[in-house]
Amino acid sequence: MSLSHTAAEYMLSDALLPDPGGSRAKGLRLELPSDRLLKFVTVGLPLFLVSLAFAREFSAGSQISCFSPSNFTGKQSAYVDTACWDSLVHHGFDAEGHAITKSLWALKVFPYSLLVVAVLMYMPYLLWRYAAAPALHSDLLFIIDELDKSYNRSVRLVQHMRKVQQASAEPERFWEEYERARRERYFEFPLLERYLTCKQHAHSLVFIYILRNLLLLLFLAATCLYLVFLHLNIFFQDEFSCSIKTGLLQAEPHIPPLIPCKLVFFSVFQLISLSIGGVYVLLIPVVAYNALQLCQWDKGLLSVYEMLPAFDLLSRKMLTCPLNDLNVILLFLRANISELTSFGRLNAVSALREATANKQDIDTVVDFMTLLAGLETTKPKHPLCSPEADGSAPLSNGGALETKAGVEVMGKASRDSLGSA
Repeated sequence: MSLSHTAAEYMLSDALLPDPGGSRAKGLRLELPSDRLLKFVTVGLPLFLVSLAFAREFSAGSQISCFSPSNFTGKQSAYVDTACWDSLVHHGFDAEGHAITKSLWALKVFPYSLLVVAVLMYMPYLLWRYAAAPALHSDLLFIIDELDKSYNRSVRLVQHMRKVQQASAEPERFWEEYERARRERYFEFPLLERYLTCKQHAHSLVFIYILRNLLLLLFLAATCLYLVFLHLNIFFQDEFSCSIKTGLLQAEPHIPPLIPCKLVFFSVFQLISLSIGGVYVLLIPVVAYNALQLCQWDKGLLSVYEMLPAFDLLSRKMLTCPLNDLNVILLFLRANISELTSFGRLNAVSALREATANKQDIDTVVDFMTLLAGLETTKPKHPLCSPEADGSAPLSNGGALETKAGVEVMGKASRDSLGSA
């Protein structure tokens, strides 16, 4: 018998979660995987393409090629290229023969405008980092720590139950007291559950997260409209007529009124704009999905933790409108599931409960631990129907005092285990 007791003690000791070796603060992820991917693409893509454009500009030299008259010298031709690149104005005629001008300066500032786009795309992430990430970081640290401690409290409760059951002369009375203590919610974790309920009525995190995605959608749409404007007005004109008859050259008769020029980098800018526009259009549904996922609860995590005694945030239907801070925290808890050591063990217990023939024997992790510890031999398999069990009829004086004392012992044991965790 002592060998079986020792084996049960070792099993329950191994079930306890070890204290985290390092600080959890360094390993927490304050961005969802989809948000991190969006940041990498929306900010990194324009920076990468702009660097390629600048590299080509430095390697290829002049970005414009003008067809100067044959009597121009080399220095005069270089002056024509420089003057036309500086002005970048197309001179033409309309259908009625009137002279018109069209500025092509958007092509010159196009690489720098992509730098502005990259800065704008990074602004929503700066908003999240400085306005919401500090509060989210503290919430995640507290909730993860409390969830793991709640699991340890349950295991320590079973350890104490074994000692009380071994010292009890009447096993049936022990289980009556246990069932009554469960009905009286002596085993609940009020700090954790009330904290989550409080977060259900807060809306600061969800407001900043939705604002972040709306800003990202706005900047993506504005960039796409800007690229469409460039294509409709400028990016179909790689040749233009330049006039250098200004200033001291205005009275020179040997200088033609218009000189044809061609933009060397035109195809590169077209390819860059099409690449950025196509990728940004594909990212718009992703951003919309990130914002809309807050419209439904992620109940998988909380349903697993309902294996903890008296933790019934879902069964008591406390989850109302999902647009609150608790839903945001649940999303980030899912992203930091590797830091939540107790989740894997509770998930395994939940799967074993589904595979068990008599599911009524396993309601919480305490029930599962009592079965593993060998306490199922004396545990009643059916609900207690006696008047003493449901409290509908009073017990004898001695029995009432003894039951009350037993409940107080169980309540004190749970509170002691809560404090020790």
